Amino acid sequence: MKLVPLSELFRVTYGVNLELNKMTLSADGIPFVGRSERNNGVTARVAKIPGVIPNPAGTLSVAGGGSVLATFLQPEEFYSGRDLFYLTPLFDMTDSVKLYYCACIRANRYRYSYGRQANKTLKSLMLPAPDSIPSFVDEGLSRVVVEYGKRLASICPGQ
Repeated sequence: MKLVPLSELFRVTYGVNLELNKMTLSADGIPFVGRSERNNGVTARVAKIPGVIPNPAGTLSVAGGGSVLATFLQPEEFYSGRDLFYLTPLFDMTDSVKLYYCACIRANRYRYSYGRQANKTLKSLMLPAPDSIPSFVDEGLSRVVVEYGKRLASICPGQ
């Protein structure tokens, strides 16, 4: 398996670095992603802040501290707390491939025990090259979608 630095796959950007305790909670607001390893990293939903551009949807959030390397695909634009990065693919990637890379990044958590943070070394983390991604990554999601569609059709015929 060929490995490449994360920086050859993603542009690494430090998030907007907001403090949740200074924000207004809003049930229908923008997700606030912290360094948590639960709930896709979303710790709250907050009101939009005029003049503060959220991190883009479709990117990966990565905790540089806290729950180091807690990595998630963010389907919506989001605000972020401290020590949180977002990764933007440097080439077209399906959501399945992005999720595969989430797992690959998280698999390196052992490197950051005893309070080490990933802030300085994230870009150099070695990950599988695109041509080393197993074929089941995209095929697996396609099978799930097809099977789910069949089940829905059997429940709701003619829909």
